[in-house]
Amino acid sequence: MITEKIFGKKNPVIGVVHLLPLPTSARWGGNLKAVIERAEQEATALAAGGVDGIIIENFFDAPFTKERVDPAVVSAMTMIVDHIMSLVMLPIGLNVLRNDARSSLAIASCVGASFIRVNVYTGVMATDQGIIEGNAHEIQRYRKEIGQDIAIFADVLVKHAHPLGTPNITVAVKDTIERGLADAVILSGWATGLVPSMEELELAKLAANNTPILIGSGATLENIGDLMNYADGVIVASSIKRNGDISETIDPSRVSQFVETVEATMIEMSSAQKKGKKLSKKN
Repeated sequence: MITEKIFGKKNPVIGVVHLLPLPTSARWGGNLKAVIERAEQEATALAAGGVDGIIIENFFDAPFTKERVDPAVVSAMTMIVDHIMSLVMLPIGLNVLRNDARSSLAIASCVGASFIRVNVYTGVMATDQGIIEGNAHEIQRYRKEIGQDIAIFADVLVKHAHPLGTPNITVAVKDTIERGLADAVILSGWATGLVPSMEELELAKLAANNTPILIGSGATLENIGDLMNYADGVIVASSIKRNGDISETIDPSRVSQFVETVEATMIEMSSAQKKGKKLSKKN
């Protein structure tokens, strides 16, 4: 699995660094040093809490551009990600919101990041930025042009969006993997902080075959045990922030608790599978 190659384990916990508003965004505060300091605090808190990787995104730049971001955003993110990679020895990923996969790949190739997240990779989605069309062909071609082995983690029926057409999770997952050639698939609830349904996860897992399925939103201490029955990893943000508030900073103790819960869950699942195999051999 690509998760083992990047993170050294099958079921990684990937923490998110939500960057404060960057230059040219509506809420840009004019102080890039403050943005860097906040990103540094969050990245080190995630590393101290034991996550297996980090994804960095311009979350507070909303309202987002539909496709290409301003060059100032690319420049700022490149500098910030490079700085974080000098502080923490973890695999780093990029998500340039809303859907600028080309800039994500460019930044990743310059700083040596391992993966990117693409919100709309295949299909057509109606979003708060308007109609966004997936462009897997361009993304794959650009990855080949820059000559870097950067993994593509693609959302399926992404949050804050509605598919134009019948929302069939099985077809969407198969198209993303088989026709889009995504390296991993991400499943989320309909909005930030909301979890995908167990039914969707089960269908996605069956459709994905051996391609990793990652939880993209809504994972908490209370539900992660159930979610990991069908998922191959988790991207977590809201529930590991102070007071569970998306606008707050990362809480290292919450990170530790979350990571420990995932690890305990995986040990229990492995033990149960071994017992099942022993029973089947006896029978």
